[in-house]
Amino acid sequence: MHDTFLIALYAFLGAAATGLAGAAVLRLIRRRSLTASLGVVAAVGVFAMLAGTMAVAQAMFLSAHDLSVVTTVVAMAAVVSLATALLLGRWVVARSRELALAARSFGDRGDFAAPAHPATAELDELSRELAATSARLAESRERERALESSRRELVAWISHDLRTPLAGLRAMSEALEDGVAADPARYLTQIRTEVERLNEMVGDLFELSRIHAGALALSPSRISVYDLVGDALAGADPLAREHGVRLVGDRVEPVPVEVDGKEMSRVLGNLLVNAIRRTPADGTVAVAAERSPQGVVLSVTDGCGGIPEEDLPRVFDTGWRGTHARTPPAGAGLGLAIVRGIVEAHQGRATVHNIPGGCRFEVTLPAAGA
Repeated sequence: MHDTFLIALYAFLGAAATGLAGAAVLRLIRRRSLTASLGVVAAVGVFAMLAGTMAVAQAMFLSAHDLSVVTTVVAMAAVVSLATALLLGRWVVARSRELALAARSFGDRGDFAAPAHPATAELDELSRELAATSARLAESRERERALESSRRELVAWISHDLRTPLAGLRAMSEALEDGVAADPARYLTQIRTEVERLNEMVGDLFELSRIHAGALALSPSRISVYDLVGDALAGADPLAREHGVRLVGDRVEPVPVEVDGKEMSRVLGNLLVNAIRRTPADGTVAVAAERSPQGVVLSVTDGCGGIPEEDLPRVFDTGWRGTHARTPPAGAGLGLAIVRGIVEAHQGRATVHNIPGGCRFEVTLPAAGA
């Protein structure tokens, strides 16, 4: 029993010394290729056994013949182990390089194609993560392109919509200044109308900039949608009379919601103005509010004749106005973008779909807690 303990002790000390030396070497080459590290690990295992054997032999527990046999066996094992480690290292390094080359496509095309050759579980996991990141990056770039296109359209349309009233204001002011205005009072009224329109446009731009910057501060309170719809109908009634359109509050349930009353009034006001302007005279614009499994649904139905199917996904984009709404007083195409921004800030959803003779805009809001 005493000899067995000594053999174990000498073998442990010899192997430990080799392991410490191997750890030191691994630290020195930690920035080198994985092949070198695998070679060191394989060498440590073989030479640890050899060092333990030599320590036991020096303690006279092994004969010279036995030591020769063990040394030969260890030498053959070392050759095979090192060769295997080098082959494995080169294979792993090759797969890693393939993965690195595939990852470079992020900077070129924004997509990622996983290498066709099989790899280790860790490299496979990394490849899947890179593929998922590539998909998210592609979506982000697509959104960026869409936003940039929308921004260019918005700048062009805003420039056009500003140039027209400014030119009219300049002409009318010059006529008043020169004293050639046949009806100064009418000119002053028209100037005030154009200034109010410009003020509304600037207000919409400011509101949209706050939404895009995430600076829209909400002050939610418990409000009945019945009151919201009633106030919105009262505010839109003069415009509806001017256009000869009937406003109808249909199926408006007194359902409570937790919203910012001022911002939600703007949402309903924008939807009603948009519906009234696109509904022909003697048409009807209907507002409804009811509870659904998804929350509280506010809807505005008009008689615009419908929106082309290819345009439906763009209705809430910044600057979109449709092919028939390129001239004043249609506005700068900001109203529906503001609607979506405010509704999403309330954790809601704004959608639109066609119905016979027109379209229906729906705003889904979370229902207020009991």
